[in-house]
Order: sequence, then structure tokens, then C-alpha cells
Amino acid sequence: MKTFIVFLRGINVSGQKKIRMAELRTCLSEAGFKEVRTYIQSGNLVLDSSATELNISERVQRAILDTFGFNVPVLTLDLSNLQAIIKKNPYPATQEYNKGIYFVLLYDEPDAKAVETLENETFNNEEFTITPSSIYLKCHKGYGRAKCNNNFFERRLNIQATARNWKTITTLEEMALSNST
Repeated sequence: MKTFIVFLRGINVSGQKKIRMAELRTCLSEAGFKEVRTYIQSGNLVLDSSATELNISERVQRAILDTFGFNVPVLTLDLSNLQAIIKKNPYPATQEYNKGIYFVLLYDEPDAKAVETLENETFNNEEFTITPSSIYLKCHKGYGRAKCNNNFFERRLNIQATARNWKTITTLEEMALSNST
């Protein structure tokens, strides 16, 4: 058994795709996952499984469709992959100072030409670094005012992604570490 972090895209946002976390934990436990835990209401899970990242994503997506009646994009990372993403963050952050730092997690690697085109543009009060698995985003005026948000990157890079702030990502890492001990 390994510990995995699962990200659901677009649940409980503006009244759309509502899922109660207790019901989600039950649903996934019944689907065979162990030690299922959730963090806040926006689709962040930590669970244990002997399956692969891809298999977990497919099984979680199917369980949600069967139980709640709608399709949700699912991204699964094992703990070491999440830790590698955190470690490569080019924008200095600590638990005390992390305002405006976001991780845009990519479901697939973006096209190199699209990345090159986007990296040659500049945006006021926003910086980003694109890697094959994630985009590191620094929003100097806050994410709510950012032009370079999750939808922007999905549209410009023709990919699927889900964004989380520094606190959420590092809290999920801590939860996963406590699962894996």
C-alpha cells in the first residue's frame, strides 16, 4: 500500500457538482480505498491503495459518477511526486509567508510550442513557471484578481489542470506523511 493525494477538479464551486465530504469518504472507502481523508470542501483527498496513479484516478472518477451522477476530472499523485512538485517551486514560501503562491497541477504535459509562446508573454503582477507536470504561479495581487488562473492556463495550453494554493498543497503533504507512517 502506498499513500496518494487525489485532486478533484471543479466540485463544490458556485453550487456546482456538490459533494459532501463525508459521503465522498464513504463512497471511496466502499470502492476499496483505505484511510480515505478529505481536506476542505474543494476536492482534496489523501488515501492508501496498491493501485497506480492512473488506475486510482479512473476508479475515483467512476465511483463519483456512479454515486453522485456527474463526471469529475481526477488527478492522482503519489506522495513522492507531490513532494517533488513542492520542492521545485521557484517562488520562496514558508508556512508563515506564502500569500499568492499557487500550484496549477497538470493532467498531461503541455505542448512545448504552446509553452514557449506563453512564456514569452508578460502579465502585470503575475509570474509563472511551467514544467511538464505543474505550473508555479505567483499572484502579487491575489488569485481572485489574477488573469493567469486555472482556466487561463487550460485555454492557452489546451490542457486540463487544477489549481491549489500553497497552504492546501502543504497540508495535503502533511496528511499524506501521517498516512504513510
